[in-house]
Amino acid sequence: MCRLYAFRTSLRSTVHRSLLAAENALAEQSRRHPDGWGIGYYVDEYPHLYRNAKQALDDGLFGELGSIVSTNTFLGHIRQANVGPVSLLNCHPFQFGKWLFAHNGQIAGYNDDPQVRDRVRALVAPRFHRNILGDTDSEVFFFAFLTRLCSQFEDIHLPGLPFEPAAEALRRTVADIVAISDTSGDIETKLTCIATNGNLMIGHRFRVGLHFSTHKSECPEKDSCALFKAHMCESPVADGIVRHLILTSEAVAPEPNVWNELGDGETVGVDWGMHFRRLPAEAPVQVRSGEAPCASTT
Repeated sequence: MCRLYAFRTSLRSTVHRSLLAAENALAEQSRRHPDGWGIGYYVDEYPHLYRNAKQALDDGLFGELGSIVSTNTFLGHIRQANVGPVSLLNCHPFQFGKWLFAHNGQIAGYNDDPQVRDRVRALVAPRFHRNILGDTDSEVFFFAFLTRLCSQFEDIHLPGLPFEPAAEALRRTVADIVAISDTSGDIETKLTCIATNGNLMIGHRFRVGLHFSTHKSECPEKDSCALFKAHMCESPVADGIVRHLILTSEAVAPEPNVWNELGDGETVGVDWGMHFRRLPAEAPVQVRSGEAPCASTT
């Protein structure tokens, strides 16, 4: 399986420790996930995306970017290929406009069952077909989500897009894909993912681990940070404003961040105002007979 790492913060943050220096940094994890990497980060409201099919640990570009990037919104991925060959176009994150998306898992049957592959691709609106450039099920998953999102919003690039409807679009997309694919072959469909437009960030766990952190046990910058508030920075927030949200496949370093693991089917995220939300798992929504949700959206 692949590995994910993302954050959304109130204060611009560097990524060096999480990518290169931490005990469980992405570069170190790429020893076991060698089939390419990608990092996306936002400058003002626009995403900058770098990807390469090399192993992150041995790629000078990965190290250079990890040393200089500073941003409020970041999404990184290292790949272990299971659907689609090792190639630049198959590296995550995937981008459309202001949206970035990365996936950990696979769609059962997508590789070897043409009926599953065709039905999953039918979840993608025709307007997006030309944007699918690689061979992965993950990229199709992304555009199926955007198709759902387009049925909710006239403009999916609005900076103030609300969290709940966007998260529901992602959860419905997961349910649609599971309904098509989960009985195909001997493997389970696994759809843990992270999506962001630079302001909104959504993490969803489905059968592959995802951890999050919104506070530290003790903030090492509390004496110098103008935004420090103990009830946000050193205490859990159930439903309110947070200073940061970090999402990762596994804890990058044990301290000082306090880590929580999402339950299967749970969704977590922040909106443009850094309001934190954690949505409980719910029963999968089944696709009605003959329905390909949002596939007619243009």
